[in-house]
Amino acid sequence: MKKALILLMLIVIVLIAIILNYNNILKIIYKTSYSNYVEKYAKEYNVDPLLIYSIIKAESNFDAGAVSNKGACGLMQIMDNTAKEVAQNNVMEYESGVTLYNAEKNIKIGVAYFAGLIKEFGNERVALAAYNAGSGNVTTWIKNGIIKSDGSDIENVPFKETNMYVRKIIKDYRVYQKLYG
Repeated sequence: MKKALILLMLIVIVLIAIILNYNNILKIIYKTSYSNYVEKYAKEYNVDPLLIYSIIKAESNFDAGAVSNKGACGLMQIMDNTAKEVAQNNVMEYESGVTLYNAEKNIKIGVAYFAGLIKEFGNERVALAAYNAGSGNVTTWIKNGIIKSDGSDIENVPFKETNMYVRKIIKDYRVYQKLYG
């Protein structure tokens, strides 16, 4: 009986500690690593930095050396051909196999690319779908009436991976807004 009471008290103490430190615990999970680069380029390209953190969290979980099974690289998981095009359009130096593993350059290219998608599609939700599935697919979905150009029915994205990706980033973005906004 005495052991059970001690165990119960210990559980209560742990739960109280968790509740009191809830935001601190969440800030470990929803981190803002590379903030100097994220803040700089989010400002330069007029994108909410909290949305960029959400993208980085989903894409690489802040691992600058991450490589996807499709060959996307770095923090923002950018494909080489996409990075070359963005770098060329934004007058940036680019070296295949090197640039995307540099945290600052990866973030700069990723934010520039995402900002371009927002400009192309007119809103962040559709831009998120394009970031994951490609502009061509998203343009086709809009043209065929599968999704609306305003993003109001983004849950209709036909690629399961992209559908889940957009939902995850929107959820994470809300958490980032509550923690840091």
